[in-house]
Amino acid sequence: MSESVRTFDVVVLGGGSGGYAAALRAAELGKTVALIEKDKVGGTCLHRGCIPTKALLHTAEIADHVREAASVGVDADLQGIDIARTTAYREGIVSKKYRGLQSLISGRGITVVAGEGRLETDRSVTVAGETYRGADVILATGSRTRTLPGIDVGGRILTSDTALTLDVVPASVVILGGGVIGVEFASVWRSFGAEVTIVEALDHLLPAEDVASSKTLERAYRRRGIQARLQTRCEGVTQTDAGVSVALSDGTSVDAEYVLVAVGRGPVTDGLGFEEAGVALDRGFVSVDDQLQTSVPHVWAVGDIVAGLQLAHRGFQQGIFVAEVIAGLRPVPVPETTIPRVAYSHPEVASVGLTEAQARELHRDRVTAYEYNLAGNGKSEILGTSGIAKVVRLADGPIIGVHLVGDRVGELITEGQLAVGWEAHPEDLAPLIHAHPTQSEALGEAFLALAGKPLHTI
Repeated sequence: MSESVRTFDVVVLGGGSGGYAAALRAAELGKTVALIEKDKVGGTCLHRGCIPTKALLHTAEIADHVREAASVGVDADLQGIDIARTTAYREGIVSKKYRGLQSLISGRGITVVAGEGRLETDRSVTVAGETYRGADVILATGSRTRTLPGIDVGGRILTSDTALTLDVVPASVVILGGGVIGVEFASVWRSFGAEVTIVEALDHLLPAEDVASSKTLERAYRRRGIQARLQTRCEGVTQTDAGVSVALSDGTSVDAEYVLVAVGRGPVTDGLGFEEAGVALDRGFVSVDDQLQTSVPHVWAVGDIVAGLQLAHRGFQQGIFVAEVIAGLRPVPVPETTIPRVAYSHPEVASVGLTEAQARELHRDRVTAYEYNLAGNGKSEILGTSGIAKVVRLADGPIIGVHLVGDRVGELITEGQLAVGWEAHPEDLAPLIHAHPTQSEALGEAFLALAGKPLHTI
């Protein structure tokens, strides 16, 4: 143990979404805080995930709009994608957000420690020979990209991290994994002009979503020319200087310039002293109670190292929650089912609550669902997007699931979250007015239908 010891009320290990949110809230509540980060505060979300990928998706959206401009009477030609300028645009947004976050942290008087920390047995973290001891310690070390057995990442075999640094528009890409990361990169590269094939071992894209949402996305991707090889596994990848060849479980192979391994992310918990300090792990994830406290008193965990949804806003909320518990407040835990989920593909897929299948497994024949097609929504027609608004309820009971597909529907899911989180009945919501013309009317139509008084459906 180092002889140099600094003490704080709260020591946070990891400066990503969960860690910095915990640090900011704890400082706001009058705690002295040390925030330890080996890279940059903001973590994966700000620097290699949410923000830069959504900037890419916005560039892709603009490319599609230019390509389709003539259909609305605008003469425009897409000359190409300048990756250097796209990168500058993306990095400019990240840089601005990073500076803003640094300013927030500095303004709250938080001590930022640069370096890789290791948890010790006495509620302290060592960094390069220095010790930072807290009355409470919050573990927020995040996640890293996974790969598949036998596949060595490098060269033309990309992860979501290295895909962001690609300095060319690939002519063709094979994406291993049809989850959120896979469908988002598929959307970007297809908009940029690449031939894209998604290989997914399960029987639907976005397997965690309601099957109606998955099928709607699959139809949209077929229209866009994105191929999906479902119920198919990757058996190996061979790369040369010219490209890659992906062997599949059905005996075929797919050749492309690049392959993206998008099979999810794993918790960063190994080699950090967690187990040696007594923190229990389960398959690499930190075990916590309903207050997010680990097996060691006054040691907490938030974000991707806690099993469940790997979402930046989940980690953010958990960080705030733990900071408030430490401060003696009584925050209300947020159930996983009320956390909104969004895939920012074209079209977007957004959801909150239970899928219809999950609801029927729990409640059998007490479940009623209604699916409204965006073809009947005026604003969606103007935007040129197709999709659905599906609402799941208990018979004569509350709304327990909301599922949306269509461009920009991610902006609507908060209404769904309120409906599910507040256990609203469709009859409660049916009298409320949705502005016309907006896409929110699609949700209103679904609520009306489940309340027994559909307006624009027969």
